[in-house]
Amino acid sequence: MHRRRRTALLLTAALTAAAPLLTACGNDAHPGAAAVVGGQRITVSQLESRVGEIRAAQREAVPDEAQYEQVIARTGSLTRDTLQGMVLDRVLERAARDAGVTVTPKEVQGMRSGLEEQAGGAEALETAWLQQYGIPPERLDDNLRLQLQAQKLAQRLGTDTSRPEFWQALSEASKELDVDLNPRYGTWDDEKSSRVDARTPWVRDVTGEAAAQPVA
Repeated sequence: MHRRRRTALLLTAALTAAAPLLTACGNDAHPGAAAVVGGQRITVSQLESRVGEIRAAQREAVPDEAQYEQVIARTGSLTRDTLQGMVLDRVLERAARDAGVTVTPKEVQGMRSGLEEQAGGAEALETAWLQQYGIPPERLDDNLRLQLQAQKLAQRLGTDTSRPEFWQALSEASKELDVDLNPRYGTWDDEKSSRVDARTPWVRDVTGEAAAQPVA
């Protein structure tokens, strides 16, 4: 369980943050795209939809308005961190494919059943994954599949997910995919397989009441 939780943290802990809304002026290199990964666009609307899922799940889990506002106030980069997660998911998929790693639905269900038993039931697991990793219930199976991919990739490489060899495989996949972020969300570091904040004077964070609104 420790390794599983550590892997989930490495890949998705950034999703626990809450983001300011972003407004931008000026021209984007890829209009309408938050990122281009392997020639495939992650659109701004797809990103906002994913953020909206997390917001909705958080709102349902924390119905008290004051407590919900505290959840928002404690964090500040959900949109950008969610994009990092979406890009990293594709990088991991490519690294796993390159290594011949596959994951079956049966393996995902087996992992979920084991985690549900340890957590005390399906609802308890969903709550834990939302609170700890920012994964809404409808994305839980997808996330567990990624955790299994990461574990099996590490095993194929004769290492574990904390070792440089694992992250080197992700770095190579990242370079193959030629990740390109919309500048409003930063830049992509292939070596670290991670998003890096860039100075973007044409982007401003909208804070206050607007930041507490779910992204549609």
